[in-house]
Amino acid sequence: MTGPRTRTVRRPRYPVTREIDEQTGLGEAYMRSLVRAQLRLAARLCLVLAVVVIGLPMLFALVPDAREQRVLGLPLPWVVLGGLIYPWFVVCGWWYVRQAERNEDDFADLVDRADQPTGDRP
Repeated sequence: MTGPRTRTVRRPRYPVTREIDEQTGLGEAYMRSLVRAQLRLAARLCLVLAVVVIGLPMLFALVPDAREQRVLGLPLPWVVLGGLIYPWFVVCGWWYVRQAERNEDDFADLVDRADQPTGDRP
């Protein structure tokens, strides 16, 4: 045949979900990005928690006036470290779960966009 090819041979395009399931290089790259995002989130939260858990006792040790304050007849360090810190931990846990779910939703959106044929993309 001397005319131009009307049908070109194309390499089959697999959806990203298949790439992830089969653990190909592309699938591993997608999964690494999700794991890195989740690790960054966890590391930031652990850093904040460590600063608070270590910083509050240090504050009370270094500032005697704060140590002497009373709230409802109880020493301020007891109130903060024994009562207020736990609700704060719960709030931090709630925030972490919301952010982790947001990372996973963003990842799912990325995979869905990558799975769309190029003609369907906006």
